[in-house]
Amino acid sequence: MNIGLKIKTARNEAGLTQEYAAELLGVSRQTVSNWENEKSYPDIVSVIRMSDIYNVSLDKLLKEDGNMTDGMRYMDYLDDSTNIVKSKNNLSKIILFSVYLIIWALSEIVFWFFTEPSDAMGYSLMFIWIIMPITTFIVSLIIGKSVFFGRYKWILPLFFGTMFMLVPYSTLSVSNMTAFHTFRWPDLPMLPIGAAISFVGTVLGVLINKRNK
Repeated sequence: MNIGLKIKTARNEAGLTQEYAAELLGVSRQTVSNWENEKSYPDIVSVIRMSDIYNVSLDKLLKEDGNMTDGMRYMDYLDDSTNIVKSKNNLSKIILFSVYLIIWALSEIVFWFFTEPSDAMGYSLMFIWIIMPITTFIVSLIIGKSVFFGRYKWILPLFFGTMFMLVPYSTLSVSNMTAFHTFRWPDLPMLPIGAAISFVGTVLGVLINKRNK
């Protein structure tokens, strides 16, 4: 028995029409029809939902009684789908961090190439206390909402806090050290401020993700 026929049989045994099953699964009736006719395959989340809605085990839906050809074909599809999702997630992570680093680098470029000494206060307000905090918060929010990095996402606030601390140090502090031929360490209180902004964004993103689920 092929996968499509198994899905159709399970639906019929549950006494559900395609329309009602589609409503419960959160898809269109045409999508259910395509699954049952094997014009397309359901993703693993939909299979789990069907298992619950149709009151049938995953083992019965996915495994073949005799010939494993159809079952293996569907397993290959799931494997390919998983790889595609992983690739998209990795690309999204790269883009997200690239945007953050570009904005961070922009703060450096603006200071060293476009800011006069008299503009230091305006630069500090614009980049250190507005642009970078907002960027840190939004990026962390996306990380939390998209469930990037799993449990390791809770370590990222340390990274964002460090980067936030380095903005004033690599600009205002380095400029003063150069002018007065002195040396000073980074302003450590800036690190927990940046980390706190990132942590709040991550928590909010996780809560939004849970609410959506």
